[in-house]
Amino acid sequence: MKPIFLTAAALFSALSLAAPVSATTEKSALVQQLLETRECYGCDLTNANLKGAHLIGVDLRNANLKGANLEHANLEGADLTGANLMSANLSEAFAGGTTFNQANLTNADLSDTHLYNAQVDGAVMIGTNLNGADGFNINLGVGGEE
Repeated sequence: MKPIFLTAAALFSALSLAAPVSATTEKSALVQQLLETRECYGCDLTNANLKGAHLIGVDLRNANLKGANLEHANLEGADLTGANLMSANLSEAFAGGTTFNQANLTNADLSDTHLYNAQVDGAVMIGTNLNGADGFNINLGVGGEE
C-alpha cells in the first residue's frame, strides 16, 4: 500500500510542477512568434512582459493581453481591435496610428502614453488611467457597461 501511495504522490507532484512550465513555455513561444511574424491574432498573452518591445504594425486583434506589461512599447500602427487589455500597463507607450476599436481597456494604465491618430471607437475604458497621456486626431467613441 505504501509504495502505491508514494508512486501516486510522486506522479501527482510531477504533473503539478510540469503544468506551469509548459504554460510559461507556450507564452514564451507566442511572444517569440509575435516578435518574429508581427502577428498573434487571438493569442493568449495574459501577463506577458513586452516592456519596451518594438511592436510596430503588429496584428494583435482579439488577443488576450490582460495584465500584460507594454510599458515603453512602440505600438505604432498596431491593430488591437477587440483585444483584452484589462489591467495592462501601457504607460509611456507610443501608440501613433494604433487601433484600439472594441478593445477592453478596463483599469489599463495609459499614463503618459502618446496616442496620436489612434482609433478607440467602442472601447471599454472603465477605470482607465490617462494621466499625462497626450494625443491628437483621436477617434474616440467609448462604450461599456457597468
